Amino acid sequence: MFIDWDGAGPGSRLWDLGYSAHGFVPFLPDGDPAVDAPRLRALVDGYGLDAAGRRELPAQIAAHTRGMFDLLRRGHQTGEQPWARLYAEGHAAHWGPAAEYIERHHDEWVAALS
Repeated sequence: MFIDWDGAGPGSRLWDLGYSAHGFVPFLPDGDPAVDAPRLRALVDGYGLDAAGRRELPAQIAAHTRGMFDLLRRGHQTGEQPWARLYAEGHAAHWGPAAEYIERHHDEWVAALS
């Protein structure tokens, strides 16, 4: 699966699935776990992820989302492009709160995938 040229590079299938989940569920800062958990389950069921991957995926989703926020923030601080521009355009206003939402509901994602 290939989604975004900005993050192109070697990585695990689980990392890519976490990124896909962020975009396709979608995980939004004002999301509702009662809506998002079944969507996550449907995506993972369709993918055919094994039990070990299901246990690990919520942490991967959180790590990827938090990592994107951190990348944007560092770009803003250092001026590195395109991250500084994306930060200035308001992208961090999504990624930071989305990471908090995902992290706050970690146990619900795990339960949905069990």
